[in-house]
Amino acid sequence: MTDASTAGSRPKVFVSRVIPDEGLRPILEACDAEVWQNDLPPPRDQLLLKSAGRDGVLTLLTDRIDDEFLDRAGPQLKVVSNFAVGFDNVDVPACTARGVAVGNTPGVLTDTTADLAWSLLMAAARRVAEGDRYVRAGRWQTWGPMLLMGPDVHGATLGIVGFGRIGQAVARRAGGFGMTILYHDVARLPEAVERELGARFVPLDELLASSDFVSLHVNLTDETRGLIDADALGGMKSTAVLVNTSRGPVIDSMALFAALRDGVIGAAGLDVTDPEPLPVDHPLLTLENCLVVPHIASASPVTRGKMASMAAANLLAGVRGERLPTPVNPEVYERQQ
Repeated sequence: MTDASTAGSRPKVFVSRVIPDEGLRPILEACDAEVWQNDLPPPRDQLLLKSAGRDGVLTLLTDRIDDEFLDRAGPQLKVVSNFAVGFDNVDVPACTARGVAVGNTPGVLTDTTADLAWSLLMAAARRVAEGDRYVRAGRWQTWGPMLLMGPDVHGATLGIVGFGRIGQAVARRAGGFGMTILYHDVARLPEAVERELGARFVPLDELLASSDFVSLHVNLTDETRGLIDADALGGMKSTAVLVNTSRGPVIDSMALFAALRDGVIGAAGLDVTDPEPLPVDHPLLTLENCLVVPHIASASPVTRGKMASMAAANLLAGVRGERLPTPVNPEVYERQQ
């Protein structure tokens, strides 16, 4: 996918998956680019092999960027452009220490992700996927007064853990359902923002105990890994619905399985899991009250196109020695001075 007549003078890059044309086209026009064509991510040995000697790489969350990767890529590597808002797959300090800029794609997927979180919340509450399976299995015989009942969404209490852009977008949607909105984050927002969103800051344990629905929107850090464990689940309402569109490891998967199986909480809607993808024989997939979709929160053509454009802009700026439009580690530029 390169022009051999001009490839020698162009930056050498590796793109670890086919991305929308909005991003792929400018990369192919400007670079000597190799693009991994398989739908599955490159195996570790191939990622290391294909990235060796490159000036830049465009990666996904499935690609681990660590000291081994940086050693194999070589000292000429200038940029790692991650096709995602999150970057827990990238050892950012290791990149900074080597003068490698890291980019991500923030902002563009806020509303699309909030839409999906809301879809999971409502579908899990009203047992939509379970009802669809019920019909397809030929079990629908008549209208029944006790059939597939689920909790009301309108007028309920929504607890949002992580109140950044996406969490606030979820809160705006909740306003239309007349919900009471609680939130928890590492810091309280200004009162003006709370008033605008109709949200109240509370400690995490109070949020879990008071909420009919809990939606997770935190970054994956050492502090948030396993945040929702058996103790946290035990502090929730027995009818509560848990939604996760952040990162899978924020929830202890086996603790969640036990809580759903034993009626500790009512239901869950998951866009992300731990592990990911979730094996088909995982215990969570045996439960009717656990709705799982394959990490599709940003999966609209417009949003994925914008992500591709941002990732390409970061990659191209990096290989040209320019500042990334959305750098994760802006301190790398101070180091280079």
